[in-house]
Amino acid sequence: MDNVARSGPDPQVVKQAISWALRLRNNRANVRLRAQCEHWRAAHHDHELAWQRVQALQQELSSQLTAIPGAHRALESSAQGLGRRQALKLLSGVVLLGSAAWISRDLAGWQRWTSDLATATGERRSIQLPDGTRLQLNTDSAVDLDFNPQQRLITLLRGEILVTCGAAASTPLLVKTRHGLLEGIDGRFAVRQDSECTRLSVVSGNVAIHSPHQADGLSTQVHAGQNYLVSPTQATLVPPLDMDISAWADGLIVTRAMRLADFLAEVGRYRHGYLGCSADVADLRLSGVFRLEDTDKLLAILPQTLPVQVRYRTRWWVSLERSV
Repeated sequence: MDNVARSGPDPQVVKQAISWALRLRNNRANVRLRAQCEHWRAAHHDHELAWQRVQALQQELSSQLTAIPGAHRALESSAQGLGRRQALKLLSGVVLLGSAAWISRDLAGWQRWTSDLATATGERRSIQLPDGTRLQLNTDSAVDLDFNPQQRLITLLRGEILVTCGAAASTPLLVKTRHGLLEGIDGRFAVRQDSECTRLSVVSGNVAIHSPHQADGLSTQVHAGQNYLVSPTQATLVPPLDMDISAWADGLIVTRAMRLADFLAEVGRYRHGYLGCSADVADLRLSGVFRLEDTDKLLAILPQTLPVQVRYRTRWWVSLERSV
């Protein structure tokens, strides 16, 4: 996927485009500065691409800030009350925050277009593969498939999948992530790929973890009820999770004394924008069965069982705080 990551403008070019946008914002009447910006845009295709995307991002942020009464006035007043350099830092902080989200979203969108199967944020998908294996994709996930007489290979590009496979066939069923190679022998198992490791959770049956970096060259056998974290160098058995690993396939989150902060991190995978909580409620524990089809309704019921209140700063920025 390295080639995908390089398909857009370099992040440094994006920062340059942001810098030009901010300088022009504060020097609208400077004809010379505008000409210099146009010369920079014309110097390379990536410059113009970054410029157009930063302009689009500014428009998107502006529309989102409109949802907050007085947000634009507060931002402008803050900028005017500071020195020029400090004001630029304030405004660039807002734009850079959005740019980071844009870069991440752009890559995810590219993977959805180029992968064999993919889901958007909040979407789940189920498909039966040619050999009878049932493959389910969780929110914001993407896979490539390579099924032929020589191999049965599922490559997890991002996100999480649930695999239900039958008894061993003439060719093994393999799941490849950036951290290791898994072999489904018979049963049901979930695979979630994060940035630093892959989490394997076996619901039923057995799964083998193949790692060329293990000193003895042997595979790790994982049985029903076990959870492993797989890195490029090792596979580590971890304690049972505080949530049902396969409930998402039925549109549910089922928790057992789960920390509120961890619960919100899970729910946040199914919606756009920021979802979090203040530090003084992060360690509150939550048990129950919650439906995923409407995360706003899900959040609305939390104050019924926990001493919290839900605050919507915008549609995309939601936080839970201790109720007063």
